[in-house]
Amino acid sequence: MAVCIKECIQNMNLVIGCTIGCSYCYARTNVRRFHMIDDFEKPQFFSSKLRLMEKPRPQNFLLTGMSDFAGWDPTWVEETFTKMADNRQHQYLFLTKQPERIRFASELDNVWFGVTVTSRKERGRIADLRKHIHGRHYYITFEPMFDEIGTVDLTDIEWIVIGTETGHRKGKAVSRPEWVMSLTNQAHAMGIPVFMKEDLLPILGEENMVQELPLAFCRVLEEQKAWRKQ
Repeated sequence: MAVCIKECIQNMNLVIGCTIGCSYCYARTNVRRFHMIDDFEKPQFFSSKLRLMEKPRPQNFLLTGMSDFAGWDPTWVEETFTKMADNRQHQYLFLTKQPERIRFASELDNVWFGVTVTSRKERGRIADLRKHIHGRHYYITFEPMFDEIGTVDLTDIEWIVIGTETGHRKGKAVSRPEWVMSLTNQAHAMGIPVFMKEDLLPILGEENMVQELPLAFCRVLEEQKAWRKQ
């Protein structure tokens, strides 16, 4: 049975809003539907959510589920990373589509910097991630995919996530099985875990689904189980 990635990684939407303007953006749709902020194109920082990091039970936190790390104000970054440094029981994930805009470094061992690649022409983002963001852990999300990504340089990459576009947008992108398997095979050849998001189930079939997590994330989930038994 395919697992929803949200069961493994919790969204902590510290910043809501993004200026990139992707046609397939689910976050913009949800923000407008539920009136979370007045203008999605003007990101807002909700510093009060930082208190969630103080919980002793470990979590895998995605901090950019409704934003792009490239759009964070430097003061937001500083406040967030200061809080993270004091709460190392968690794993923290950041994601961007514009790594070339970022100049940042962190030595925190529980921070993961990721980049989204949706087409062959965007493969250069992976090199930009490594060049402009200096961190201990890197990952890539391939979601949605508009064409076959082809061969990618997975040097220093520790995890890849593969998905497809959800919703009912006219002309939405649908990931093809051969595209998914090509990326999976490349990652596995280098010993890199792969997580296929549950939306790929009707495309691939349950027998072909792969849902692997980095060991650090697995350890957090095991610790959560131990907490529940107490």
